[in-house]
Amino acid sequence: MQERFELEVLDRLNSGKFLMQIVFGGGTMLRLCHGLERFSVDLDFWVIKDLELEFFENMKAYLAKHYDIKDSAKKFYTILFELKSPAYPRSLKLEIRREVKNIHTEQVIAYSKYANTQVFLKAVSLSDMMESKLEAFLDRQEIRDVFDMEFLFKRGVSLEASVDTLREVLGLINAFPRRDYTVKLGSLLEKEQREYYSVENFKILKGALMRQVS
Repeated sequence: MQERFELEVLDRLNSGKFLMQIVFGGGTMLRLCHGLERFSVDLDFWVIKDLELEFFENMKAYLAKHYDIKDSAKKFYTILFELKSPAYPRSLKLEIRREVKNIHTEQVIAYSKYANTQVFLKAVSLSDMMESKLEAFLDRQEIRDVFDMEFLFKRGVSLEASVDTLREVLGLINAFPRRDYTVKLGSLLEKEQREYYSVENFKILKGALMRQVS
């Protein structure tokens, strides 16, 4: 149900030409565009050049034609929206990072087996997503970031960092308590993946890290 909402919003942003100015990124992008096997509930976007001066006001007015805007904010580093629709039980948050990033992008299709809508859009490259996930994990030490890094690694994306950094990452992964796998990560996974990670943890990524730091 939530993925239908996400794709509906992406499709409308595409129709309104807003996706010409922003780049889709984050966990929801990995799920909708590359098959990441965990739930992610926000739409995250990056920018590669300064947004137009009226971007926030124009986007807010456009979204208000279709949704109830529960919250909106134009901050120094981010633009935020929280949307609600009577057609869906949960609200949907959009976050646009205003800091201009020098990143690689690729054209992808966002889709879901639960929806008929498909959206052709510009997304952050997988190599830049790996770099972003590494930075995020070192900052907040959330287990979902490691899940995403292992997913990207299995897709052939290398984890580029110094030996000391990789050793730190390995140590932080090894320090996760079992509850983080069964509850924090388990709540984001389907049954089959939940059972796998409760037993195997991140053995593929950890094995690669051990080889790199040894």
